[in-house]
Amino acid sequence: MTVTQQPSGTRAPSAWRRMRLWALAHAIDDLYQGLVPSVVPYFVLDRHYGYVAASGLTLAATLGSSLPQPLFGIIADRRDAGWMAGAGVGLAGLGLSVAGLMPGYGAVWCAILASGLGVAMFHPAAGKAARQDAGDSATAMSLFAAGGSVGFFLAPALATPALIALGVPATGLFLPPAALICFALLRKHRREAARAAVPQQAGRDRWGAFTALIGIEVLRSAAFFGLNTFIELYWIRHLHASRALAGAALTCFLAGGVAGTLLGGRIADRAGAVRTVQFGTALMLPVMAGLLFLPGALAPLPFALATGLALNIPFAVLVKLGQDYLPTRPGTAAGVTLGLGVSIGGLAAPLLGFIATAHGPRGALLTLLVIPPLALLCGALLKDPR
Repeated sequence: MTVTQQPSGTRAPSAWRRMRLWALAHAIDDLYQGLVPSVVPYFVLDRHYGYVAASGLTLAATLGSSLPQPLFGIIADRRDAGWMAGAGVGLAGLGLSVAGLMPGYGAVWCAILASGLGVAMFHPAAGKAARQDAGDSATAMSLFAAGGSVGFFLAPALATPALIALGVPATGLFLPPAALICFALLRKHRREAARAAVPQQAGRDRWGAFTALIGIEVLRSAAFFGLNTFIELYWIRHLHASRALAGAALTCFLAGGVAGTLLGGRIADRAGAVRTVQFGTALMLPVMAGLLFLPGALAPLPFALATGLALNIPFAVLVKLGQDYLPTRPGTAAGVTLGLGVSIGGLAAPLLGFIATAHGPRGALLTLLVIPPLALLCGALLKDPR
């Protein structure tokens, strides 16, 4: 990946200065993606949706953000498509914000589908531009990736009090951030449109290693979406905790995700990307087991934090590593790792919904324990791109 050279005697901008706009944009974009699992329990509790119907809302977001992703990635690589980042955030925010105001299930489902489509537009263009600014630094790239984790983290922290007070119509309060960041990104795109395109790095695309990497991302995201969807219901209906404590469990899980994303970038700059991914996948099983087998409503809380940490240590590293495996297609690689790979894991949500209907939320979460061993097998197939 080519990086603009600094003039002699000029100090290069810090990683934070290079990445702060993209980190903020990613946080705003994924705030709306994070609102989906945050609001689903309230559709169950307030509108009396069944588990399968609730999982269908997660499926709508997944379909919107996954199926168009390869097309948007190709467009980002072949055309000047920087506008997609701003437009995507705007659509993601608009769709999710109106979802709670819709009267029927079909309208709610379509609004969440449109929000997912906005997410699909954002990731390839933003991921390509962010990597150009990050250069070869996994730490810098982790700031961009951590922005998404921050968005997921803020979603329940901001949404839970509003949803408790106002019910699902509270989603309408979350439209302004999308409008503001949409304006900022479109303005940035217009300002930089006259600049010469940054040349792509030449090299051989390694589709075999990239496929193994996507296997890890799909498995990781299936566990993430499953926990994100059912962890509050697990606390409420299996551990018999209050809604506030259930919200705290989800917040711990997502806070661990932010920390894990940032930690993974620093580990990768020191120990290598492949080893970092393998370490994160190896850590998943023991912390998920602690979450599900410790008794009481308080003892599992630290393991909710640790599970989010383990699941997200590989996150930013997988994004950067994917672009290293496909050096001539950075937009496609970013779209698949940030979008398709992440979103397609959500396709497991309806299956988990059926399991939860038959065996409760804990039964659905126990099913996720098969994921870490499969992810370890995929991790063994990764190669150092250098």
